[in-house]
Amino acid sequence: MKKGLLLLVAVGAVAFPAGAFAKGASEASIEGPGLGKTIKISGNGETSGDKLGNLGEAAGFFPAVFVRSPDPMSDTRPAGKLGPRYRIVWTVPGPNGESKISQDAYPFAQPQPVTYMKPGQVFWGREHTRGGWYVGDSQLSASLFAVGVPRSTPSAGGFDWAKWTWIGMAGTALVLTQAFVLTRSRRLRPEPAV
Repeated sequence: MKKGLLLLVAVGAVAFPAGAFAKGASEASIEGPGLGKTIKISGNGETSGDKLGNLGEAAGFFPAVFVRSPDPMSDTRPAGKLGPRYRIVWTVPGPNGESKISQDAYPFAQPQPVTYMKPGQVFWGREHTRGGWYVGDSQLSASLFAVGVPRSTPSAGGFDWAKWTWIGMAGTALVLTQAFVLTRSRRLRPEPAV
């Protein structure tokens, strides 16, 4: 009986090494459009109840990092528009110190908010993320809004073509109007007598 139990424990330890240390994040930092600075959140990422835990649960942190059954992750990007991207960098404590794992969140994606974690990110020195696409629900957007992500779709960043097109058109119209007025006033002046 003891040999059977020892064999079961040994097989379990070899088959599920990451599960033995399945820890949530201790911190997350978020960057993206509409944020004046990086948002930093710390807390207990293993359970819901605080902002970090709620965000981890809503973003599909655990199934994106550790293989789960059933597996809610997909290797195929969901159909629809993604909208602005927010980068979450998770700090995960482990047996070999802290590891950093990045995940992209799309709270304004249509028809539902989604996250994406690159597969194969190394953590704890030897483990690799499952990665892939995770389709969330309204809790994902609500968790991001609760920590400071804007509630309305911000510009994706970079050059605002619409704004500068209108400014350019207005400037061009002003220059053309001034050129017309100057040309017209020169034509209406009498020529000097010789």
